Amino acid sequence: MNANAAATEKAQCNHCDAVCCRLTVVLMADDDVPLRFTTRNAHGVEVMARDEDGWCVAIDQARMCCSIYEQRPAICRKFEMDGPYCRDVRADYADRNARGIPLTLY
Repeated sequence: MNANAAATEKAQCNHCDAVCCRLTVVLMADDDVPLRFTTRNAHGVEVMARDEDGWCVAIDQARMCCSIYEQRPAICRKFEMDGPYCRDVRADYADRNARGIPLTLY
């Protein structure tokens, strides 16, 4: 994905590098995520855990889909494919890749 394509093409999860699955996901009190998928960050905030490559640990990497889809956090439910935030994150990711800048975990 190049920066221009990310800005103009409609985002589709099946044609994306799953950048949203590397964003910090803060858990809310009502979230019912299994504890094995959670951790606390340096500030003591409960978040979705990440693996050593920065991916959300709930990702089934063989199928590139959420393994806890029915129990996914509220913020994941609200993340709109091809919405403004999705497009911004994808464009930033594509721009960084084009310039050889490593992915920043958000």
